[in-house]
Amino acid sequence: MKERTVIDLNVNAAEPRTISIFGYELIREILLPEILGKDTPEILYWAGKRLARKFPLVDFNQVVEFFANASWGQLEIKKETKNEIDIELTSPLIVSRVKSKAEHFFQLEAGFLAQQIELQKEVIAEAFEHPVKKANKVQFTVKWDTKDPIK
Repeated sequence: MKERTVIDLNVNAAEPRTISIFGYELIREILLPEILGKDTPEILYWAGKRLARKFPLVDFNQVVEFFANASWGQLEIKKETKNEIDIELTSPLIVSRVKSKAEHFFQLEAGFLAQQIELQKEVIAEAFEHPVKKANKVQFTVKWDTKDPIK
């Protein structure tokens, strides 16, 4: 059975598409928290990990492409060390989310990043989000331990 990748999802990538910010925010910021309640951040993190397992990507360039295609925003590596990577996410959608006074979560993206790094490096990884309201962006730190391989 062939695994699906981001490339498979872009058969008609030349076809222009738009998404409604209102529709996206309605589902993400109102409906999901209403359904998931106080456990929203944790469930979104694990949902992001599950999505990453459904769409395994071979390198970080494909992760960047996936984020763009999912309308999650533009990713950029800011710093990488032996056991950690700092990634910045920017998007017009993030601007409206971080400017509001309500609490917003980027745990779906964090979980997705953690799982992709885990799959690519073959070690257990976890990600932490750091919204930067003044700069209208989100920073993620993904950490792993090379002594903790995937079994």
